[in-house]
Amino acid sequence: MTAVMENLLAAYERQNHIGPEFGGDEEGNNGLTNHGPMVAEVMARRGLDVNIERWLDDYVPRLTDLPTPSERITVAHWREALGDARRIADWTAFFRAEVRRRPWQDTLATWWSRLLPGIAAGSTHGVIRVGHAVRTLRTGVGGPALDELANGLAFWAARWRPMPADISGSSAPGPAAALDALPELPDRSGLIAQRLTRLTRMPQWPAALAALPAPDDADGVPAALAALVDAATVRYLRIGSHAPVLLVHTATAPNAVLACLPVLPAEMWRASLAAAWAATAAITITYAGAPGDRSAALLDADNPATILLERAADHRDEHVIKFADTAVESFERTGNREALAAAHLAADLIDASR
Repeated sequence: MTAVMENLLAAYERQNHIGPEFGGDEEGNNGLTNHGPMVAEVMARRGLDVNIERWLDDYVPRLTDLPTPSERITVAHWREALGDARRIADWTAFFRAEVRRRPWQDTLATWWSRLLPGIAAGSTHGVIRVGHAVRTLRTGVGGPALDELANGLAFWAARWRPMPADISGSSAPGPAAALDALPELPDRSGLIAQRLTRLTRMPQWPAALAALPAPDDADGVPAALAALVDAATVRYLRIGSHAPVLLVHTATAPNAVLACLPVLPAEMWRASLAAAWAATAAITITYAGAPGDRSAALLDADNPATILLERAADHRDEHVIKFADTAVESFERTGNREALAAAHLAADLIDASR
């Protein structure tokens, strides 16, 4: 095992007793998301010039420990606990046992279809945390990485909230056009949970769900999902200023789904694409205003991806680091430097909002 992987697993172990949110009330409301494990995974995989342990020294003190489990969740009786944030410790204990009871890929596949309807859980951080854990597990390690997958699934389950998925309407020519066709939520006040409640009452929501073109078969899903990530990443240039932090998830959430596809049964891929689109569309509708002009210059350099990752490492903000990771993947697929410019803009906007 490499030293980098040892450092990542140590980072997982250090955070294993910490909850997925902090700063909220006793009911788990209004909390912020713990990004520590996700950022550590990016730092390790990308080889960022950041000492993970020291970064955690600064980050961990603001976090909150997991509460004590209150009631056991079982394979036969789990539905009543789904979406109950007060049961986060119970869900964590359940999934830590499940990922060791059988191959983790089987646990993921079983729960993936159950959790997909609630993909917006925790501002999409449930699926994002799962995606980062899957990246680590696919390298062949276990132990703390298994617990990290369990932690991500537990967060997703505890914060699970389904969105209506009735589909009507016609598809746009592609993901960029589908994003441009999305309506705006008239009342964008309040927290994301309040906005999502209003979103699902919008008459335009079913048509919005149908706007993304669907491939004819499962084989076309990876390319379609990658195209969605690419379009959402670049579109941040035009909408990022409306909500610099929340809107990075229009790209990072579908990218997490994309990272999980290789270990999921192909029969789940089309539903995964639909759920990823629902998450991207929901955040776009509830936080983005009318797209404006691009407000970041393209970087003219021989190694623009490296420069972006170095900037993200220096910036140290969790959303900047994760969005830069997604932007570099998009750039590597497409060669479109606007993806990198979008992540630079996020660094500008998030730095300015501190």
